Amino acid sequence: MFDLNNKVAIVTGARRGMGRSHALALARQGAKVVITDIDLAQCELVAKEVRAAGGEADCFKLDVSSKADVDNVFDRVMAKHGRLDILVNNAGIYQPRPFLEMTEEEWDRTIDINLKGEFLCAQRAAKEMAKNKRGRIINIASIASGGVGVGITGGAHYTSSKGGIIGMSETLAVELAPLGITVNVIGPGAIDTPMVDAANFTREAMDALLAGVPMKRMGQPEEVSAAVVFLASDEASYVTGATLYVDGGWLAA
Repeated sequence: MFDLNNKVAIVTGARRGMGRSHALALARQGAKVVITDIDLAQCELVAKEVRAAGGEADCFKLDVSSKADVDNVFDRVMAKHGRLDILVNNAGIYQPRPFLEMTEEEWDRTIDINLKGEFLCAQRAAKEMAKNKRGRIINIASIASGGVGVGITGGAHYTSSKGGIIGMSETLAVELAPLGITVNVIGPGAIDTPMVDAANFTREAMDALLAGVPMKRMGQPEEVSAAVVFLASDEASYVTGATLYVDGGWLAA
């Protein structure tokens, strides 16, 4: 099961955290992985991990908020591989700021990377996938994306972007189904990543958060990557337009 041999996968935001984990997990299942991020040197370190384990990987610098950057990277991937089977839209930022202090520039930067970036990459990926009448687009959102009762103080721009991802993905699932392309979302809960560390939550705030998670711990990036592998595989051929929350039971509590 979950055989991805000879499939070509692009992972954005793959230099660390969940993106790195997704790239490694896809490679373990046989995919040829294209690792992209704003920091090319760190992308290369992940590519070396993939190659050391016997996998195949390329890496490119990519600013997902730039259409020119997106087209350049996708052009290079298509020139080398001639096909694209999987896109994991993982790139994102979280730079907390109280709503009443948030600047227009801070709002725009978050929306441009988190939401516009996923739109640009998904649009280009779908155009390539449509040529083979098969594709898997996996958009990474968040448990804090609206409609489930999870807000984050200081995260109005972040939660807006993540809610937009879910709305966009549901529409894309409808439009792209006739082309053989599935579009799904993963909404991670509290996952132990550098992004969470950078948010500088107090110990008290983190303890309060985890008190509401039935499993009483943070998730690991690999636990989210397992869902990525499933949604990328043939076993998920009848799953589209879905949001899969990987949250330790947070929403069930």
